[in-house]
Amino acid sequence: MAYERSLARWALSVEGPGLLFDEVFGRDAGDLILDIGFGAGEALIELADMRPHECVIGVDIHTPGIAAVLEAVENRGLMNVRVVDGDVIDLLDRIPSRSLAEIRAFFPDPWPKQRQRARRLIRADVVRRLVPLLRAGGSLHLATDCADYATQMRRVCDAEAALEGGVIERPPWRPHTRFEQRGIKEGRHATDLIYVASST
Repeated sequence: MAYERSLARWALSVEGPGLLFDEVFGRDAGDLILDIGFGAGEALIELADMRPHECVIGVDIHTPGIAAVLEAVENRGLMNVRVVDGDVIDLLDRIPSRSLAEIRAFFPDPWPKQRQRARRLIRADVVRRLVPLLRAGGSLHLATDCADYATQMRRVCDAEAALEGGVIERPPWRPHTRFEQRGIKEGRHATDLIYVASST
């Protein structure tokens, strides 16, 4: 099946030894991006197409989205993209410290019910594991249209001593995803946050 063939060619396992990114991409990996929870893949595909100098590792468990990204890799020749079908937490041990130029998490699942909040991605224990993977000056870019989640994101990231930043105006270059467009129709508006890793 085409999906399995593409997955075998372009996917990385969540488990295994530390990743050597120049070998993974067959070139100087340069600016390395970790895109967590890319959903249907629109933003990942568009940005990878616009920025061929960036190498992107997209992580998700959404099979249709993974299939869409793999199709774009094949049809558009996006040799700067690799995918991971799995939980990003399980992948983190494979990523060398200080290796990432940017970590993106656009519209992670808001888990809106109070009893679900512990399942949110952007929480203190996860951010503590993500920050050491950013190189000095690397950025953590978050976006959500859940006001309560935006507050949590800011609180968690503000408490991390190695990060500086906060809420920004929506960057014009960030593609609209179908999830964001649906939220706009329902009266929700996105909040973007960018935090930069210090050199210490």
